[in-house]
Amino acid sequence: PEFVYGGMEGAITTFSIISAVIGASLSSTTILALGFANTFADGFTTSIAHYFSIKSKNELFKKQEKHPAKGATAKFFSFLVIGILPLVSFIVASVTQNPKIIANQFLYSAILTGIALLIIGWFRGEVAGKHKIKSCAQTLLIGGIAASLAFFVGKLISMIVF
Repeated sequence: PEFVYGGMEGAITTFSIISAVIGASLSSTTILALGFANTFADGFTTSIAHYFSIKSKNELFKKQEKHPAKGATAKFFSFLVIGILPLVSFIVASVTQNPKIIANQFLYSAILTGIALLIIGWFRGEVAGKHKIKSCAQTLLIGGIAASLAFFVGKLISMIVF
């Protein structure tokens, strides 16, 4: 489950950062800097928080149900791997300087993120023993709401500051 939830968090938070930067009408360089910084720092923080949460539960209930380091490691790597997917179109645009990719990098990022969230949703349904299509829809909806919120916050901040 840690791999599934780490990946879900990675994809949603990274795409939300991208959406906020797009909403604020900032550059692709800003997207790459914030996106990578978020993926590594938030992935690290999330996995460490998971480690201490499991460790505390084990100590509190005086049992060793889960290995906190194993879960934290899975969460960190899934956060990184899946969290970088929303950045792929921006990386490719930066490297190739292809005008079509540059013009559509946010759209391509949204598509990649949507596919990642659908796959994560499927596995989330599998892990939780829930209806897989419903789980896919929920995961996609959560990601869409988070990205929309971030976009509008970015847009609002840009109107106030700039």
